[in-house]
Amino acid sequence: MQVTRSASVIRMLTPIISIRAFVGIASVLLSLLPLGCARTPDKNSTLDIKLYQTWELQPGDTIGDRPVLGGLGDISIALKGNNVYAPFDGQTQIDQHRCLVFSSADVPAYLFRLCGLDNPQTGEVSQGDTIGKGDLLQFAALRKQPNGTWAIVEPAKAILERTLKKP
Repeated sequence: MQVTRSASVIRMLTPIISIRAFVGIASVLLSLLPLGCARTPDKNSTLDIKLYQTWELQPGDTIGDRPVLGGLGDISIALKGNNVYAPFDGQTQIDQHRCLVFSSADVPAYLFRLCGLDNPQTGEVSQGDTIGKGDLLQFAALRKQPNGTWAIVEPAKAILERTLKKP
């Protein structure tokens, strides 16, 4: 009789224990939810990108009284005062060398560095938004490395075209 009664009590308590376990797990998951969400970068913050390759001269450096606009791995494009556009929906920030850095969830392993723009637009942008203009664009594509640094790689022609032409 005692065994039967214990078994029936366990059967009655099992749903309650399961509900408590579910509520406990759900509350833990909900408390972790904000940690998985990406923060929008501060429009005024400066982005510090650690490059895999290092060279003495970097965009933003000065030689005499002349600014360095590009370096090894950059593509030089004559803009002649024309606009540059966001190739995807994404974010733009200024880096430590005063270049505009574009990032997007559409190409998460890449950053695009655009140097030489006059009054670059920072913050959230949509594909086709004007992000700057100028006379000479120095464009570099950076790919994230397993150790967390960024390597300059050759940009795809299609990305450059999306950057130079409004869709």
